[in-house]
Amino acid sequence: VSGTHAYVADYTSLQVIAIANPASPQIVGSVDTPGSAYGVAVSGTHAYVADFGSGLQVIDITNPASPQIVGSVDTPWEARRVTVSGAFAYVADMESGLQVIDISNPANPHIVGSVNTPGAAQGVAVSGTYVYIADDIAGLQILPAQCESSAGVGEDRRAASKMLVTAYPNPASSRTLIHFETL
Repeated sequence: VSGTHAYVADYTSLQVIAIANPASPQIVGSVDTPGSAYGVAVSGTHAYVADFGSGLQVIDITNPASPQIVGSVDTPWEARRVTVSGAFAYVADMESGLQVIDISNPANPHIVGSVNTPGAAQGVAVSGTYVYIADDIAGLQILPAQCESSAGVGEDRRAASKMLVTAYPNPASSRTLIHFETL
């Protein structure tokens, strides 16, 4: 929900629903996506759709009655959920784990980092300096959100080093081993 509209990923499209009168919501616009729309996050004038087999779709929602796809990036596996923090979209991409996508130019989103997770990344949230991943049978994975605008990703687009964080056993009752590995 953003302002007076709700944005719904309904498997085949992004639906824009006017909710100014909650007793009478109305679909005011939609755009078909090339894959299967599983998740949506809204930031500013754009909606970011986790489009399963078609990666991340960037949709201009300046005019809610006529949303338009303006950019996309294919992800290695199947984009299931998305959240946005600053200039980055964090995508739960099933078996390929977390994909971090630079969305500073909505017409040209591109992957700037990724972390393989032990299971299949099903959901993602960002809070403060951490990314929380619902990772299928591996449970909750907590990673540092290292992609801040001050991180130095410049025009040369050099890849930042990747880090894998795992916790065993998960879930744990009395003792947990946390393993950090740079890739």
